[in-house]
Amino acid sequence: MSDHASDFVLQAISFDTLEGWKDDDPSGLFEVMRSCRRQITDVKSYRTGSLGLSSEDLLPLLAAAEDFTPPSPASARAFFETHCRPFLIRRKDGNSGFVTAFYEPDIDVAERPDEIFRFPFYRRPGDLIDLDDANRPAELDKAYVFGRLHEGRVAAYPDRRAIDQGFLEGRGLEIAWAKSKVDVFFVHVQGAARLRYTDGRIGRITYAAKAGHAFSAIGKLLIGRGEINRTEISMQAIRAWLARNPECVDEVLWHNRSYIFFREAPVADPQAGPIAAAKVPLLAGRALAVDRMIHTFGFPFFIRAESLTHLDQGRPFHRLMLALDTGSAIIGPARGDIFTGSGDMAGESAGTVRNEADFTILIPNAAAGRFD
Repeated sequence: MSDHASDFVLQAISFDTLEGWKDDDPSGLFEVMRSCRRQITDVKSYRTGSLGLSSEDLLPLLAAAEDFTPPSPASARAFFETHCRPFLIRRKDGNSGFVTAFYEPDIDVAERPDEIFRFPFYRRPGDLIDLDDANRPAELDKAYVFGRLHEGRVAAYPDRRAIDQGFLEGRGLEIAWAKSKVDVFFVHVQGAARLRYTDGRIGRITYAAKAGHAFSAIGKLLIGRGEINRTEISMQAIRAWLARNPECVDEVLWHNRSYIFFREAPVADPQAGPIAAAKVPLLAGRALAVDRMIHTFGFPFFIRAESLTHLDQGRPFHRLMLALDTGSAIIGPARGDIFTGSGDMAGESAGTVRNEADFTILIPNAAAGRFD
């Protein structure tokens, strides 16, 4: 385990003591695991996180899932019990894990701007480059993984305020235009959207890159100013406050200097989830965004959040999920973002998820011995 993972330990446990395990039905994960296997074997392995688990460690599990269709929830659970060992992620500071949720918004857009559709979604600019230790200027923090190459010099890319004020205008980078700057901002937070064009077409955009600046939560800003009570913070509460205070919208949104660029994604099946960082469609209620600096995509996590009840008709959230995405705000070994689906209902479900949770990672047998 590297220094990046030194603030937590993995505690071997048994499935028998994993509370909520026997009530879950992970049958829906098998098709997604087959998609992950194709991505790893036919395209590219997932980057190994600092925990040290690799795509190669995952492949025996994915291979076993290739031709297995569980006839019952019990047989689906038995598959994981046979091929994996569970390890509880325990933070050394004693704090619990934490989950939020995200969704794919439905946004009305136009192909060309007019007096109603004025706020663009941008493609990745040509002067935005990937940064690493070899080309990152000394004055830029190591957290910057993107920067601007201009006239032979590398520097920080302009931030949200500069881009909102026109830095990218005239380059032909616009994918589509939305009606609301706030809608565009929250698509940036979610990292994807389903676009509903005025002519009836449906398009999709997904994350391509970002300007590189750190994510700063505007909810935290509004709590700090006493505008919204900490116990009432949610996406809905933030949207309502912005609607009541239109004169403050720019200043509050610009607090989050991070800016997201998108690429158009195919819409083979409008009912399927968006393709995110792991390059496979996200499955509603079963896809988890994790800190990819620590964890590796494709691994199963059992999430137990006793206080999170509105996603399961009043029952506590006990669910096996796959790590398939990441996000700027998802930092830490036991920090996750649950994908709730696409559209307004999914947004209503996602917006109020802020719950303590236990994270148990399922490690394939051959690799599990390294963590005893």
